[in-house]
Amino acid sequence: MEATPARLERGSFGPTRVPLSASAVVALTIAYGFAARAHGDELGASLAPFLWDWRPTVGLSALAAAGLLAVGAWTAPRLRAGRVRPAAFAGATLALGLALRLALGSARGGIDGLWSVFQLGHHEAASEYLPALPAFEFGTRFFLDTFAEIGTSLPVHAVGHPPGLLLVLHWLGIDGARGMAALTIGVGAFAIPLTYFLARELLDEHRARAATLMYVFAPSAVLYGATSADALYATVALLAAIPLTLASRAGVLRGRPLALGATALAVASFFSYANLAIGAWCALLAERRAGLRPAALVAVACGLALAAFYALLHVATGYDPIGALQATESVYREGIASRRPYGFWVFGSPVAFLGALGLPIAWFALRSAGARYAPAVALIAVVVIAAVLGFSKAETERIYQFLVPLACIAAAASLPPRWLPAALAVLAAQTLAIELLVYTVW
Repeated sequence: MEATPARLERGSFGPTRVPLSASAVVALTIAYGFAARAHGDELGASLAPFLWDWRPTVGLSALAAAGLLAVGAWTAPRLRAGRVRPAAFAGATLALGLALRLALGSARGGIDGLWSVFQLGHHEAASEYLPALPAFEFGTRFFLDTFAEIGTSLPVHAVGHPPGLLLVLHWLGIDGARGMAALTIGVGAFAIPLTYFLARELLDEHRARAATLMYVFAPSAVLYGATSADALYATVALLAAIPLTLASRAGVLRGRPLALGATALAVASFFSYANLAIGAWCALLAERRAGLRPAALVAVACGLALAAFYALLHVATGYDPIGALQATESVYREGIASRRPYGFWVFGSPVAFLGALGLPIAWFALRSAGARYAPAVALIAVVVIAAVLGFSKAETERIYQFLVPLACIAAAASLPPRWLPAALAVLAAQTLAIELLVYTVW
């Protein structure tokens, strides 16, 4: 467990300068987006910097979601009580988080809303993963061997990621929208107890539970957790983040967790290229906790594991990771991302991520960064680097699902314990407002 910096408890103005400055950037970016759209400028998203459409909808199915959010926000803080054992807390938050994701996922379009994004006939379904499954006609090895060549003919999401999820769908025999949704929702929900496990390494027990509860109610986690494969990728990413974080505990780099974490990161990268940012976060965290040499060792271990994993995969199946990356780059170069101006999205991407996190989480995560809390500093560094290098232009409220648990841990470090009930209430209200007022595709 990593102690929370004392300056977080004193309420000094210093740490508050970071969220105040960030708030000004957020306000200016959103204002510029509205002004540019009014002027007729093309930013590549109708409500830039958010990939949302203004489409208010309130139906009977929304009442259940609103009621569950209200009851959940009222009762959840009680789970911090010492009489609630860690295993019981993990189970209760998993159940609550799963219930919220199911309720909000069906709040707008009924129960069908949980899988409609994957259902053929939906405008997004043709860009999703299921239409790519016929490429397995000649077997798994042939598919992997030719993935780089056939990639540009596959749907956008299939070629935009390594084929890890496609292999899982193929092996499990999932070829329909309902099965895809069940896999996404089920695996994605396990990010909740994994967040608790990671938070206990970085915070005391009370704050670790606060971090987990904020993750349960975080708007982006709730809204995309039932409808986007990126929720599944978040779980896979945490399986790498936990051992890598354990490896640098107390300034001593431990071999077994490091090897396990580096291997898990390589596997996680086979599901989403974005998960590689977990390795960068862990290396930055190791530098803050233990120094430059442990950070370098983490980076080297991750690099070696990645090289070994993809070399073995190439030898065994013919999979070409470089060619797959080039296919991904060509698709994005010719797609909507090419019409999204870098000058706007270098600010817009972080702003969308912070806004969809939930206002309390974003504010206190930034405050923790201002107080130099290591996980928060590492997180902000990763987000800034990704924005500057242009790795993602828009859609970060969905793509950065794997960073949401890290933001909640950062926020819990500086959130006064007595404020947690109010924070959860605000998160619940923001989640419901987004779901009912705007259309988020996923």
